[in-house]
Amino acid sequence: MSVTAFQRQSSLVPQTGRDARLAIRSGEWTGPTSGIAPGFVQGNLAILPGALASDFMRFCQLNPKPCPLLAVGAPGDWRLPSLAEDLDIRTDVVRYRVFKNGEMVDEPTDITKYWRDDLVIFALGCSFSFEDALTEDGIELRHITQECAVSMYRTSIPTTPAGPFHGPLVVSMRPMKPADAIRAIQITTRFPAVHGAPVHIGKPELIGIKDLAKPDYGDAVTINDDEIPVFWACGVTPQSVVATVKPEFCITHAPGTMLVTDRKNSEFAIM
Repeated sequence: MSVTAFQRQSSLVPQTGRDARLAIRSGEWTGPTSGIAPGFVQGNLAILPGALASDFMRFCQLNPKPCPLLAVGAPGDWRLPSLAEDLDIRTDVVRYRVFKNGEMVDEPTDITKYWRDDLVIFALGCSFSFEDALTEDGIELRHITQECAVSMYRTSIPTTPAGPFHGPLVVSMRPMKPADAIRAIQITTRFPAVHGAPVHIGKPELIGIKDLAKPDYGDAVTINDDEIPVFWACGVTPQSVVATVKPEFCITHAPGTMLVTDRKNSEFAIM
């Protein structure tokens, strides 16, 4: 099922985290998760062998803007009860990416066959949480308007390394009029646990982005003449790190298809 204007009608869009997970688990929802389960926290996903878990934990602690930790699982445990009681990480994401030695070998909708007793789940904060606050303030988000995944780009900004983990920062981009960009900075500063304020505004070439029409992840969106690109640190950064480090095994979410939880965005806002 693709994401269509008809599907986006409120009667068809899952309205809670649990409804979203059940729809994803059953295959009823197969599109991007931006805009579904409004008000509920969505998370980026990285699943690594236990031998790498402590180094990756340290990497997240040193790079809180792109990798804000929401929850960490126990080795071999496919649950994250602090985020949702009935969550099954093996089935509750629209699409996953499976990497071996840094190369993507599969993009399944279910990772049960890949599950191992040594795997550790890392759930990372996602910009979809602050998007609710932006839309409530009347700021248009172009990827939602155009019903596609947000545009994401690898940059020339290095992350702080930890153990074997290192690589470039990935950013998500939303085009806005300058007045809306100023308001977006004010709003997203209140959400440091889910990427917080932008890391860059305008002039993409200054952070190593050559062509906004060719994102490294997600979809290109229209940028009008009276708009500027606004860039936030992105939880897809671990995928760029995987490409650099080439661990023997790793699973992530596919860009734009997040883990939907039962936590509320309001829990992560600084009032």
